[in-house]
Amino acid sequence: MRLWDVLLGRTPPAPPDLDQLFGLPSAAVTLQAAAGFRPTGHGAVCFATVEGAAFDQTHREVRELLDADAGRSGPPVELTQDAYGYSWLVSQRAPDQLPELVNDLHAVNSALEANGFGPQLLCSLAGFRDDAGRGLALVYLYKRGAFYPFAPLPGQARRRDNALELQMKTALADDLRIEPDLSRWFPLWGAPGL
Repeated sequence: MRLWDVLLGRTPPAPPDLDQLFGLPSAAVTLQAAAGFRPTGHGAVCFATVEGAAFDQTHREVRELLDADAGRSGPPVELTQDAYGYSWLVSQRAPDQLPELVNDLHAVNSALEANGFGPQLLCSLAGFRDDAGRGLALVYLYKRGAFYPFAPLPGQARRRDNALELQMKTALADDLRIEPDLSRWFPLWGAPGL
């Protein structure tokens, strides 16, 4: 930690810890009990777009690894790009297969990290929905080692339900490491998996 950080009382962010993703199944139980949100079976890993043979090989390895799992409800992993130029590796499972989805997200992150693409990793998310049709994502910030809830308002362009996000922050405090800096709770408009 640098001298100015010490003098100003700033603490360094937690380092990436992909094992934090394994807290999502217990958080899902809390989400359902606290607010009626259930897993959608959709999840994604976001990273700065990478091109080249090394990434193509890593993507093939991830697909082969996840393709070996016969219990999936969709394609093993889809590679998409959003309107902002970021890439997403998207996994789809049955809604009751959240532990398997978490394994997929962990495997994708681990493969990218092991092949030298860790600096490009941005976040991972798992999608949830309630009976009223509201969507919620639990977003893991790779570089911060923490989660935050993101709740876009249904039918409204680029508006989010801040009250719900803060309610979920409090509800999930015992299940997940929550990002304390609210300015880092970035909106993920149009993210796959929501």
